[in-house]
Order: sequence, then structure tokens, then C-alpha cells
Amino acid sequence: MDSFGQLVELIEFMRGPKGCPWDRQQKISDFKRYLAEESEEAISAIEAQDYENLKEEIGDLLWHVVFISQIGKERGLFTIEDVIMGLKDKIIRRHPHVFGDSPRLESAKEVEAIWESIKAKER
Repeated sequence: MDSFGQLVELIEFMRGPKGCPWDRQQKISDFKRYLAEESEEAISAIEAQDYENLKEEIGDLLWHVVFISQIGKERGLFTIEDVIMGLKDKIIRRHPHVFGDSPRLESAKEVEAIWESIKAKER
């Protein structure tokens, strides 16, 4: 099993009967604070160019994403696979110049304009 699958299994275990009482009691809404804190810490690491710390902070963000997805799975809302496939589909949809029949774009500015246009239509 790959490292991502091991992480998913670890979180499933932590939420299970032999896992951690604190982890079992968490709700999706509890993660608002943690996501904000970890995002701020990751931004600080980027600003400081502290890549060792950044590795840890984005690991913490990944932990929270997978943890929230586990709660979503338990509640029948969504799974981590749903999150990943939704992200993959969105990236492909928002890059028609790479994956579609739109003309190739030459500049990052052009890409950003297309991305924002597609994003606005999706809302």
C-alpha cells in the first residue's frame, strides 16, 4: 500500500473503537480553527523560506483534509476519493488550453484570465 493509503488507514483507525477518544469526537465544523491555524503556519514557512517547516505544515493540512474526508465518509457525505476526483475533474475543466480543444496559451496572465472566467461560470 502506498503512503497515502497508509495515511487514510491511520485516520480510519484513529476514529475507530481502538483509536483515540479525542479523534472520535471531532466533527467537520471543529476543523475550521485547525485549517486556519495550519494555513497561517504554512504561509509563514513559505515567507521564511523554511522548507523543512513547510513540509511539516503542509503535512498537517493534508492530515486535516483526509481527517475531514473520513468524517464525511462516516456520515455518508463524501469520501477522500470523491474529493480527489472532484479536484482532478476541476483542474482538467479549468485547463481547456491543456486538456481540451482550446488554443494553447502562451502566458501565465492568459491562463489566469481563462481560469477566473471558468471559475466565475461555475459559480
